[in-house]
Amino acid sequence: MTDPTDEWAAQLRENRAEKDRFLAEHRQSPIPPDDRDDFDGLDYFDPDPDYRVEARVTVYDDPEGIDMETSDDRTVRYERVVGFTFELDDEACELRGYRQPGDDAEGIFVPFRDKTTGQQTYKDGRYMELEPERALEDGDEVTIDFNLAYSPFCAFSDTFSCPLPPEENWLDTTVEAGEKKY
Repeated sequence: MTDPTDEWAAQLRENRAEKDRFLAEHRQSPIPPDDRDDFDGLDYFDPDPDYRVEARVTVYDDPEGIDMETSDDRTVRYERVVGFTFELDDEACELRGYRQPGDDAEGIFVPFRDKTTGQQTYKDGRYMELEPERALEDGDEVTIDFNLAYSPFCAFSDTFSCPLPPEENWLDTTVEAGEKKY
């Protein structure tokens, strides 16, 4: 019988290899063309099931708008649509999820910073995308997998403008999961 954790880790490694191929070869890669020949893959933290957490959902019925600073000193408007509360390293944590106004998709954008930011990981934070199978409701439980945390495109090139995680999504803990610094 196969251990589900082994299957999960193998799938995660395959997803990472696929991303590395995209970054090295695809014409829409954020890595500048002149740098792609030397690119031999991103650095990642080892897959760690402890960074897959169950989070309780709070849905904001009347989403509040929030202006996020960007890497090129602009702002971009998002709506705070959901909150997630969970425990990580025996500490209570909270993150918020966002969508751009008028976006009817179910996907939820979760930018964050933690104590690895600027040291082991990209200086301006990392992102996660949650794709729930249905509209979330208060009290739902969802899995947040920090092993899927990734650096925004502006980590690879200054030609991209990326939203910076708002202070309300700065975790006061270390998240040694997902992508490391490029």
